[in-house]
Amino acid sequence: LVVSSAALIWLFTPFLPALFLSLLICITTYSGFNRLAQNYSHHRAALAMVSGVTILLILPLSYVILVSGIEVTALIRMLEDNFQISEIRKIFDQTVAGLPLNDTIREFLDSTVKNNIESIVVTIKDFAIMILRSILTLSSQFIFFVIIAIFSLYYFYVDGELIIERIRAISPLEEKLNDILLREFSGLSVTLVGSVFLVSLLQGLVFAVGASMVGLSALFFGVSMALAGFIPVLGGLLVWLPLSLYLFAIGETANALIILFFGVVLAGTLIDNFARPFIIKKLSKTMNLSSALDHTLITVLSTLAGIIQFGILGLFIGPIIAAMTITIIDIYKIKYIEPKN
Repeated sequence: LVVSSAALIWLFTPFLPALFLSLLICITTYSGFNRLAQNYSHHRAALAMVSGVTILLILPLSYVILVSGIEVTALIRMLEDNFQISEIRKIFDQTVAGLPLNDTIREFLDSTVKNNIESIVVTIKDFAIMILRSILTLSSQFIFFVIIAIFSLYYFYVDGELIIERIRAISPLEEKLNDILLREFSGLSVTLVGSVFLVSLLQGLVFAVGASMVGLSALFFGVSMALAGFIPVLGGLLVWLPLSLYLFAIGETANALIILFFGVVLAGTLIDNFARPFIIKKLSKTMNLSSALDHTLITVLSTLAGIIQFGILGLFIGPIIAAMTITIIDIYKIKYIEPKN
């Protein structure tokens, strides 16, 4: 059984990102499918749900990814062909000179950061190119990806209950533990997808207001902050920190402080550190589970690791793998440790 399962997973490896996305969408929207299935046949209800998801989610996402693929290609070429350490050093010197820093901090930056700026910048460049290539790969294969995702989503709706029954039938766990495992996976999927999109949307809207106040493109920086918000805690920093440093360096101190307020205080502190846990707890309470996503460190690391391993879809896959690992550990405790106590 283990060998055949491993062989099947290996065979489906090219389709795993599309299958995983379809599974997440199916779990998140399955209550809507059940309501439709009460009035229509399963096939018609599934067709209606797939059509709705395609129109509301997949088509807009397709447009964004295909357009971004064109921009990303130019950006990768620029990073690879026009990357000059001397220019980076010049920008660094200009930025430090423009910041309101005392002599001690300037000496520290000169002795530490400046001496290691080449290795730091090369590491950042390589990481950026890796993320950009994953976006580009997803863009170039997106039509095939969408076909697999839509096809899989339809049959996840139609055969979802049968799949669950077969998983229960072959599972070596007790029925009670199967219920816990399946409930946790379903709840975590809804919690993750819902919290990520709500928090990212809030951060993007708030930061767009700040960007418009300083005369920058609200759409561009709002979308950038929303995308960065998919990474808890660290994501927004990738947008507001370089932007505020640049504004400080060119002498626009008031605008830099506005960006810091909207980036650090509103998007970073209030939304990321207070609204995110609140939203997660509300969704967890709705799903009747104790959220494993409360482990902030594990969530951040698993998100970054998911991006490295699976590309952009790793934003969802990484935290769910980590959360399910925690759930399996809890099941182990229930089965083997708690009876001894």
